[in-house]
Amino acid sequence: MDTSVTIIGLILTLIIAIPLLYSVRSSSINKAKIKAIKNKFSQNNHFTFEITETQNKKVLALDEKNKGFLLMDFSAKEEVVSFVDLNTIQSCKLIPTTENNTATILKIEFEFQYKDGKKTEFIPFYKIENDQIGQVCLYEDHQLAKKWTKIIQDCITI
Repeated sequence: MDTSVTIIGLILTLIIAIPLLYSVRSSSINKAKIKAIKNKFSQNNHFTFEITETQNKKVLALDEKNKGFLLMDFSAKEEVVSFVDLNTIQSCKLIPTTENNTATILKIEFEFQYKDGKKTEFIPFYKIENDQIGQVCLYEDHQLAKKWTKIIQDCITI
């Protein structure tokens, strides 16, 4: 009786412990990857991305002092990293693209309008192809994009 209870206890412990270990390992790998990308785009410690937010395998980082914006998207098949020097930007807008004749959002992009000339840069933030179950992350990502558009625009106007 004591042996069977001990074996069942060990099995239950393993069932719980193994996923937790994978989760902790994955989290530490992601943190190291994010830190490495931030260091890569710091341009010899010129940019220090002190404001960082993570949601749905997307990481947004901002350096308010030196005006730098960094977007990392790990939800795509290949990770996408975009950097924008906000000192050269006049304005930032959010552009949702919908399907014809429906309200279904296919993608959300940041539109950066440069100060010199009429150059415009689009940085994709959400694509329906990268949403595994189909628009599950859309609402959260859209709200996050709206919030960060305001943060970026405030940083540009300072």
